[in-house]
Amino acid sequence: MARTSDLDVAYVARLARINLTEAEAKVFQKQLDDVLKYVEKLRQADVSHVEAAAHALPIFNVFREDAPRDWFTAEQALSNAPRQAKGLFIVPKVVE
Repeated sequence: MARTSDLDVAYVARLARINLTEAEAKVFQKQLDDVLKYVEKLRQADVSHVEAAAHALPIFNVFREDAPRDWFTAEQALSNAPRQAKGLFIVPKVVE
């Protein structure tokens, strides 16, 4: 766990390009310090008797069984496509 002095809110805000006033940075730094102190207190709790990944309520797999079904053919899927070529959808380029 990082020490509170290692985490500088104003520095992280500059990295994230968030403009904080000095007063805001002080408030957020105190809040962060309080959170880290609380986390340190939680780390001292004895959890040796707690099962790993335990949940408050029992969790069951709710997925249905896989069963083969009839689906669209490629021609049916492409039938309403605004643009298509060689059995493929043509879409606008989104990455330059």
